[in-house]
This record gives sequence, structure tokens and C-alpha cells, in this order.
Amino acid sequence: MIRRKLSVISGFLALSVITLIQVSCKSGTPSDLSGEHIIPVPVSVVATGDYFRLDEKTAICISDGSDELRQLAEYLAERLRPATGFAFAVKTTKVPPKGSIYLTFAGADSIPLEEGYTVTITKKLLTLAAKSPAGIFRGIQTIRQLLPSGIELSSVQQGEWKIATGTIVDYPVYGYRSTMLDVARHFFGVEDVKRVIDLASAYKINALHLHLSDDQGWRIEIKSWPNLTLYGGSTKVGGGDGGYFTQEQYSEIVRYADSRYITIVPEIDMPGHTNAALASYAELNCNGRATKLYTGTVVGFSTLCTGKEITYRFVDDVVREISALTTGPYFHIGGDESHATKKEDYIPFVERVQDIVLSHNKKSLGWDEISLGLLRPGTVAQYWSSAENAKRAVSQGAKLLMSPSSKAYIDMKYDSTTAIGYTWAGYIEIDKAYNWDPATLVPGIVRDNIFGVEAPLWTETITNIREIEFMIFPRLPAIAEIGWSPARLRNWDDFKVRLGNHGKRFEAMGINYYKSALVPWAD
Repeated sequence: MIRRKLSVISGFLALSVITLIQVSCKSGTPSDLSGEHIIPVPVSVVATGDYFRLDEKTAICISDGSDELRQLAEYLAERLRPATGFAFAVKTTKVPPKGSIYLTFAGADSIPLEEGYTVTITKKLLTLAAKSPAGIFRGIQTIRQLLPSGIELSSVQQGEWKIATGTIVDYPVYGYRSTMLDVARHFFGVEDVKRVIDLASAYKINALHLHLSDDQGWRIEIKSWPNLTLYGGSTKVGGGDGGYFTQEQYSEIVRYADSRYITIVPEIDMPGHTNAALASYAELNCNGRATKLYTGTVVGFSTLCTGKEITYRFVDDVVREISALTTGPYFHIGGDESHATKKEDYIPFVERVQDIVLSHNKKSLGWDEISLGLLRPGTVAQYWSSAENAKRAVSQGAKLLMSPSSKAYIDMKYDSTTAIGYTWAGYIEIDKAYNWDPATLVPGIVRDNIFGVEAPLWTETITNIREIEFMIFPRLPAIAEIGWSPARLRNWDDFKVRLGNHGKRFEAMGINYYKSALVPWAD
């Protein structure tokens, strides 16, 4: 009888131990910072085997009273308040109290780049240090990922909020890490663009390229040429109502992006991809007759009349008005697939347009075809298709923005079952989007030639924000890691595990993502 009781007690104790282990694992108490699933993977992580806890007394302290640092502290507080229910008061102090989060520009001298940062976590204090506000912002994204995925929810969650202790030192490989949203084929409004900005910035993307005009629609108000939007912006691929940004709405997007340390790069594609403009103003056509509005998806049939002076007055007005609203240093002039423009007309056009851009204190970006002409100092060529064009740009001393269509075009289908997207550049599953290196992709093009990386999303088949999210995620985090993290730290087998642990985070953020069978998604 005694033996049986001991057996029952032993079994109960064993079951209790198992239960405790399960509860402990489920609660996710962190102690190993190096085991956290951060994307992009940081340059250096050193764990110290303990944890820091957020509670109702935790304040966010800043080292000085600058408006920008206070705004960053408020941004962090806004990210943390809903799920925790804590107040996260923002305070200015040189000596942060125990249990607080401390944002400072001090102690960051050893960080090599402006966007770099360090996160130092002890049992008593979490310190985020950076040289610049952008570095503080990037570090905040890492802090978000160090907390359980429930931190992204909008209602109070039960449980403790713990972060493993140790030190993270981090900075980017490339200073320009971008995604592109095509609002010309289908129009997406201000709130949709803000949503893309928020999701992209969470993975340390720092530029958003807006494709604002194409054959199917002109999407930004130009006050000196009002019919561009009133008529040229009236439709979309497949027909139906189009849409456009007023200059006030575009300025709102720029301000919002600036608050997320994302540079807006406006694109007016020319001399091809211009039917919306040609339909709006007859004088931009060589024959003086306006074209019809176009709602199809064929490319390469349209061209501005490059021999007319009014064309350059038009370009100057467009570049002038948009540049005045744009805080970033770049203006994208397009230049791709201009098959209807003779080469002898295309080259002087591209050269003259670069001069117009420079006259409005911007630098030109353009698709790799622009290297056929003489590239002005500071012009960046965007490699998407032709290695020959890319090498020609490099031979002129230009930098390259790497967007190889077979790797980085996130409007390509994932596989044959994907309902939206194209396949002309091939299927791009998540492993294909991740497993490439800009510095070794094209023989003869090396790290020093590269300006950055970009993941473009063309929207011929994409009609709403949920479809945008599905095509962006999880490929944009993969390309973000290519742009941020050193090649020596990038490994598919490691990345897919980290990505799998972001599935719950995507869900908490309300992201409609592609659940690739190649990724071990965490339960």
C-alpha cells in the first residue's frame, strides 16, 4: 500500500515537473539573447543569461530634451501600450531609474554608420544608443522583436513582458534598402501607402519608391498640367475608376514616411510608359493627336515626343512640382521598356531629363536602360534586367540599385498555385528571394559598385491592400535582410527558422501573408 502511494506520488511529481516545464516553455521566459529570432539578423549578439521585465512602473527615458528623441520615445510607447496596458511615461533624465528603457545619443561613437545602434539589456535597464534618430528608430524595431509577438496586438494581453539580457551591436551593409509600390496600374490611397510604410519600416527598410505614372494611369496632381489626373488618372487596369493623390495627400505620405525614417522616391516613368499623359495632352504626341486611355497590360508601345520643346517644358514642370513636395534627394525618371522610342531619340532625352532633375536639386534614379546615355554625377541605375546595362552604368562611375527581376520582383507568383502575380521572371518562392547576394550576383559587379537593394511590387494583378500584403510577406523581410545583414551571417537554414517564428508576429500585426511550405512556421 505504501509502495503504491509512493508510486502515485512519484507519478504526480513527474507529471508536475513536466507540466512546469511546459508552462515555463509556454510562458517564453527569455534568458538567451542569442537565441532570439531577429530579422534582419544583427551584426553581433552577446547573451548574459538573464532577463529584463517591463511592468506598470517602466518609463521610457530620454537623455536630452530634443523634440526628435522625444517623438521617438512616444513612438515606442505607442507600440508598447496597447498590448501591455502600461502607461510608459516619457521622461527626460541623465540618470534613468531602475526598470526603465533609456534612449540616448551618448555612448554610440564606436558604431560605424548613422543607422547603426546598440541595445544593452541588463536586469535593471534597457539602453538603446545610436548616433542618429534613424539609428534609434531601427533599434526600436529590434526591441519590438525581442518581445513576444503579442506585443503587436491592439488589446491588453495577459502575461509577463520579458526581454533576455545581453548586448546587440548592429548596422547595415547597404545604406539604401527599398521596396517599390506601383500605384499606377491600380491606385492605392493614402491609408494603404501608410500601411506599407509601417510594415516595411518594421524590417528596417528605409526607402519607398512610388511608381506614380504609367500607361494606365497618372496618379499625382500636377497643378500646371491638371488634365494629367482629371483625365489620365480616371481609370486603371481592367477599366473602372482610377484615382490619384492631390499634392496635399502626397505631402501627407512624405511626412508620414519621414516619421518612420523612410525616404519617398517618386517615379515618373518616361519617355515610355506614358500613355496616360499622351491621352491627357495631345501636344505631347508627335502627331499632335491625343491617344485613347488604356486599361490593358501590354508594355512598350508609348513614347513622349522627344523632339518637341513642349515635352521638356512638361517634364520640367512635373519634376519641379513633385520635387518641391519631396524631402528625399532622389527623383526616379523611369526609362525602361521604351521600345517605341528610337535609340537616337532616347539617349538625348535621358541625358536632358537628368539635367532637369539636377536643376531642381535632386539626383536621378532610373531603370538600367538609362545607362545607354551619359549618366550625370550622382545618378543611380536600377538593375532589373540587363547585366550589360548594369556594367555600362558602372563603367561610367555610377552606382547600382540591385533589383534583379528573377530574385527581387515580389509581384512574381510564389508557385503555380498563387492566384495573383506574374511568372515572366519565374516563380519566386521565399528561398529564391533570400538566396542571392548583390555583391556576387553579376560577374564584374562588386560591393563598391552597389548603392542598395530594392524589392519592386508591380500591381497589374493586385487590387487591394490584402493582396499587397500577401505578395510582400514574407519576401520583403528576406530582401530586407540581404540589404541589412553581412553576407557571412546570412544562412537559409537559419533564416527559415527565424522567419517561421515571425508567423505569429505577422498574424498579430494583421498581415495577410503567404504561409510557404518551405518554412517551419511556429505553432
